[in-house]
Amino acid sequence: MTQPWWMIADIGGTNARFWAVSPQTVAPLWQGHYLVGEYPNFSDVLDQVLIDLKVDQALSHWPERACFAVACPTDLDRMVFTNSHWNFTRSELVTALGGSRVSVMNDFVAVAHGVAAMKDEAVHQIGGGRVQLDRPRVVLGAGTGLGVAALIPAGDGYVVVESEGGHADYAPIGDLQIEVKRKLRSQFNRVCVERVVSGPGLVNIASALCALKHRAPRFSTPAEIVAAALEDQDEVALETLDFFCEVAGAVAGNLALTFGAKGGVYIAGGVIPRFTSILVKSGFRSAFEDKGRFRDYLSEIPCFLVTQPDLGLFGAAQFLNLEHTNHA
Repeated sequence: MTQPWWMIADIGGTNARFWAVSPQTVAPLWQGHYLVGEYPNFSDVLDQVLIDLKVDQALSHWPERACFAVACPTDLDRMVFTNSHWNFTRSELVTALGGSRVSVMNDFVAVAHGVAAMKDEAVHQIGGGRVQLDRPRVVLGAGTGLGVAALIPAGDGYVVVESEGGHADYAPIGDLQIEVKRKLRSQFNRVCVERVVSGPGLVNIASALCALKHRAPRFSTPAEIVAAALEDQDEVALETLDFFCEVAGAVAGNLALTFGAKGGVYIAGGVIPRFTSILVKSGFRSAFEDKGRFRDYLSEIPCFLVTQPDLGLFGAAQFLNLEHTNHA
């Protein structure tokens, strides 16, 4: 006996995560985690997912519906991932899933839907006052890249504003940030926020700081930096995380001003939750509020570190549920 199901996917530059859920639920019947670098093509990982699903679960051959949250713009027919070698078209995806009804959205649109649906206890507040429920919210998060989206109140619900805000120009503050940006410009020419506030951004910062100290680079992965800071109290690693947190705070403050986000600023993604204790003690909140004449405006806006697991998958499933309900 097979049962109907929906496929949910959250695909970034490093990880591809999949759920199978019962229709109109957000609880996974099956979960799969795959590394992007191990599959030459997107179709390869999708084939493997379908094989693994059939082994692990008594599900119908094809999903009734599917929602793919992907780390790239989704307004063109061919989705080309910003930070990986994968690409696909909507028609290829529909064919691969046996003609299933498929939705494709930016990964941080899915994260925003997840923020809208999660419980209050799934966050840790970092400064500010109370949420104003009738005002916009901003969601940002660092992983392989930097995702940004906004939630705008609309009637009894909300509208998600898709964004590529992670690719806005990095505006350094203070002499050290200016010197680091100069180092990064020699490597990348143009330096966007994502070159600093992301997993690879940690490596970029550490390498630039070492160069400014006339030292050889010491770290090659974000995990090495975080581990060295938390376990060994390594000076360069701690300076890197402090630098990262201050830039992240300034970026979050800019987004709060841009959207008038008195509904709160929500920080998700795979990088920052690995060093929550450092973030809380860092200059993040100070940099968030350090906007001259608008310090008082920002001082009342709360920031939240999201602790909801698998937020992108949760949000994509929530989107399908809302769409199903609205079209029932």
